[in-house]
Amino acid sequence: MSRPSESAVLAWQSLVRAHQAALATVEAALKSVRQPPLEWYDVLLELERAGPLRPRELQGRLLLAQSNLSRLLDRMAAAGAVERRSCDDDGRGRLVAATQAGRALRLRMWPVYAGAIEAAVGSRLDEAEAAALAGLLRRLGCPDGASPSGAG
Repeated sequence: MSRPSESAVLAWQSLVRAHQAALATVEAALKSVRQPPLEWYDVLLELERAGPLRPRELQGRLLLAQSNLSRLLDRMAAAGAVERRSCDDDGRGRLVAATQAGRALRLRMWPVYAGAIEAAVGSRLDEAEAAALAGLLRRLGCPDGASPSGAG
């Protein structure tokens, strides 16, 4: 097994620190206006994009552990943001769908999220730098050349 270069280690450390700082900025902005955590936004966005999904399909889109997603969906259902439905083609299967209240919540969250993205990234990089960084990160996120499918 080969060892990473010093530049690769520094890039890794910078990537992790930047990720943590950006998420902290977003989470703090949402919390300051009493909105739920970012993961709620991501779940609601994926459910709006793809329609009702089985939990395992949603899990694959979000890259969350199954147990974490189950607890998250329980909290979101209790708040009325999502609902669980029977699956027409599989009596034992369940689908998760965003409710009208969940869609409205995501729309309220977006301006706060957008402002935090601007604070964390947009105000620190010009357009060319942001585009270059996006390209580099896509390469890291999809080493086989596949298209990324993350929530945004």
